Amino acid sequence: MLSCLEKKLMMKKMIRKNYNFTVVIVLLLIIFSGCDSANDKKGRFLLKGNEKLKENDLQGAIEFYGEALKIDGEFADAFYNRGIVYQKLNRLDEAIMDYAEVLRINPDNVAALFQKGLASMDNGEYYKALDDANQLIRLDSENWKSYFLLGLVHERMKKYPEALDAFEKGLKIDSENTELLVNKATILFYQKEYLEASKQLEKAGKLNPEEANIYNLRSMIAFEEKEYTKALEWVEIAIQKNDREAYFYNNRGLYFLFLGNLDQGLQDINLSLKQNPKNIYALRNKGIYYYLNGEKDQSLRYLGEVFQKDPDLEMVQEYYQKAQEM
Repeated sequence: MLSCLEKKLMMKKMIRKNYNFTVVIVLLLIIFSGCDSANDKKGRFLLKGNEKLKENDLQGAIEFYGEALKIDGEFADAFYNRGIVYQKLNRLDEAIMDYAEVLRINPDNVAALFQKGLASMDNGEYYKALDDANQLIRLDSENWKSYFLLGLVHERMKKYPEALDAFEKGLKIDSENTELLVNKATILFYQKEYLEASKQLEKAGKLNPEEANIYNLRSMIAFEEKEYTKALEWVEIAIQKNDREAYFYNNRGLYFLFLGNLDQGLQDINLSLKQNPKNIYALRNKGIYYYLNGEKDQSLRYLGEVFQKDPDLEMVQEYYQKAQEM
């Protein structure tokens, strides 16, 4: 096997001998095809992975990032990008491991720390996510995302005052951030401060009228106020803005149930569960469907499962008791 240096010497000899120009070009392509550096090769695999990601070929992206890592096991960009793909596929354990590798290579990588916190939170590892959020604040205290992550984790832990405080700290850094405003409104909704929540959503809507979560939360407020038709209208807008969010279909399914359209409601709830089988709200709503449809055993099955996991979830105790009394 010729080295790249030997191949360069061969090229010089060909030029001295005045080979036909076209022949020289062809031979050069053949000669230098194996002269790429490891950096060139791993970079190409990374770019190919990124192209597959843009095409939504997630498995193809994983394979190319893996090829890059075979060349350089310390290639942080490949670990990070593969982690993003694993996260999209809900393969959260693998995503967390890839982000951990990035942080091993570069402990101050705030992007990887942020994503690791989100993945840990979605994986139910709230205290690990909380550690990531606090570490992020220590590293990057002037970035709204640090407080955004902290607020999300506190929200999942149902520590609503702490979540609200975190979102407000983020808004001091970026007062017109739609994500922070919507999540602040969500906490206010949980605290049943519907008027103040609506004010935050109105502000967010002026800043970014394309944000689907604004309309979904408006639908939830309308539902709590027993305005079921209005709730349906708001969630329809949310679905128009983003038709891939499982929670929107679940909410629409619930509204259909309360409007008496049980079949359409079940269809939406099942669609939501297909997208996210762990959606505890969808499991609750399916139990409510079976109660309204007069199917006691099925209703008790779903509502009982949810009651064991989260007895404080809205409407669970009410309908679980109603199902028992059927």
